[in-house]
Amino acid sequence: QVRLVESGGGAVQAGGSLRLSCVASARTGYMAWFRQAPGKEREGVASIYTSDSDAYYADSVKGRFAISLDEAKITLYLQMNNLKPEDTGMYYCAARERPYTSFSRVSRLQEDWYSDWGQGTEVTVSS
Repeated sequence: QVRLVESGGGAVQAGGSLRLSCVASARTGYMAWFRQAPGKEREGVASIYTSDSDAYYADSVKGRFAISLDEAKITLYLQMNNLKPEDTGMYYCAARERPYTSFSRVSRLQEDWYSDWGQGTEVTVSS
């Protein structure tokens, strides 16, 4: 099991930026960011394959968010630009080993595909 610790959340105004960080205790196959708004289900935001940094984004954040990985530090980042009030929520880091069976690309943003989770960092965007 991989231990994940997020940081970097905070309160910003609409149009602002934040960068979230997630430090992992060990290297893994896929890592991702999820978020959960109050009263809503957790949703996938962005995913990255650690071997080649292939990224996959939810439509709602394409062009505004960027996921990246510092392999030496085993740290995952989420750069969030042009933030909107609807981006408000708790942001979670997730990870899993590389699967050895075929899978659909959309699986990378599905909550039950990941085995390891952080405690979350809160993001609040005001209008």
